[in-house]
Amino acid sequence: MSKFDYTRRHFLKTIGLGAAAFAIQGSKSVTTLLANEATDKKPNFVFILVDDLGWIDTGCYGSEFYETPNIDRLAAEGMRFTDAYAACAVCSPTRAAVMTGRYPARLGVTDWIRSRFQEGKIPADKKNPTEYVGGKNKKLLCPPNALWMELEEITIAEALKSAGYTSCHIGKWHLGADDWYPDRQGFDFNVGGCDFGQPPNYFDPYSRKGQGPIPTLNPRRKGEYLTDREADEAVKFIRRHKDKPFFLYMAHYAVHTPIQGKADLVAKYKAKKPTNQKNPKYAAMVESVDDAVGRICSALDELDLAENTIIFFTSDNGGLMGVTNNAPLRSGKGFPYEGGIREPLLVRWPKVIKPGTVSHEPVTSVDYFPTICQAAGVPLPRDRDIDGVSLLGHLKTNGLQKLNRDALFWHFPHYRGSVVPYSIIRESNWKLIKRYDTSTSSVEPGKTFELYNLKGDLSESNDLSEILPTKVRRLDAKLRRWLRLAGAKLPKPNPDYDSNAT
Repeated sequence: MSKFDYTRRHFLKTIGLGAAAFAIQGSKSVTTLLANEATDKKPNFVFILVDDLGWIDTGCYGSEFYETPNIDRLAAEGMRFTDAYAACAVCSPTRAAVMTGRYPARLGVTDWIRSRFQEGKIPADKKNPTEYVGGKNKKLLCPPNALWMELEEITIAEALKSAGYTSCHIGKWHLGADDWYPDRQGFDFNVGGCDFGQPPNYFDPYSRKGQGPIPTLNPRRKGEYLTDREADEAVKFIRRHKDKPFFLYMAHYAVHTPIQGKADLVAKYKAKKPTNQKNPKYAAMVESVDDAVGRICSALDELDLAENTIIFFTSDNGGLMGVTNNAPLRSGKGFPYEGGIREPLLVRWPKVIKPGTVSHEPVTSVDYFPTICQAAGVPLPRDRDIDGVSLLGHLKTNGLQKLNRDALFWHFPHYRGSVVPYSIIRESNWKLIKRYDTSTSSVEPGKTFELYNLKGDLSESNDLSEILPTKVRRLDAKLRRWLRLAGAKLPKPNPDYDSNAT
């Protein structure tokens, strides 16, 4: 039996109730789990992932400009996390981490995946690139980013299939084209998922010159708003599959560019007094996402499914600077600061999670896979490292049960505008940023490290690296060890580097 056979077929066929009881991390005794499985109905899962939504872009996180009553209701009825993170400051790596429970560094998906219209050409041999890349003007050669997430990876949808779940992907996929679409990764239904990282247009027929239409979403009504269409498809799926356990992955294209809102909502926000957040089109997009959340919740209520459905609400990276404002967090999408990676996270499970609970536990994208598996009674794969930690005990104890983890990690080995290759470790309240090219650093030439204590410096304005060198060395050693264990590909010196090249 090949490794591929084990990961895709053997795993999905051989997991049973006893294996689930044995393999799930953080579970109770086998006897207790078997008793629960015999009497409890398997929960449904609705995972809402918003594209580019900033940490403070909803009312429950402090926005006074954007109006999000339905999202705020999730916070009031569930648990709100203050220290939740995306696995990367850009989208595709986070999406891969959500789907697999594995850090992007393990997956080789460490930057956003180029679509075919962005020259992301699929090689004839259908193998991801391996050669390092970089021009003469770059001091380092960087590992190539993947063009897709490998089929060998096991997704949430594949793990849940053995337990009788029906899975539906709606919206943005951005983890590969054609042979790597959601329906090739365990989803029974794919509505709108393709290689696009952004929609061509938010209004039906969802097309533009140079990009074309969304290949997996047929136009329906000219002028219909994409987020409304996604919500309609989500409600339709819930209604049709209400009698068996389901997993709905509601991966909105919004609020990514192009910044386009419905005219009536744009007019509403144009008339509203601005704060440091003031873009009326973006505000309209946020409200449309909120409306979609409301429609999903209403359908669950109507069908008497709410109490047996766990809803997750989060984002794939920080808010885009210039479109929204992430203050008090520093910077935004694409950057290693909190504005680029800290995210909203709400989890609602009526009668299990105490309403209005607030958690300060640091969590990240890799945690959703093991959490959902444990809640569904599905074992974790045994042939690979799962980096995430199940949040189930934390959720069930209203945040009292701490997670068995002492650090979070990030790895971005690429140049991106003014951003140079970097890695990050957060341990307790300490955050260390390590840059691999100090010659062009936008922070300070020659500076490798930045060290912040997030407890007293959420805005990352007080760099302590020079006055706490011992802590820097210790955290760097821990970071380097993790990079080695994760098999992370590091940048390497460019033998053709020319400092005068442009």
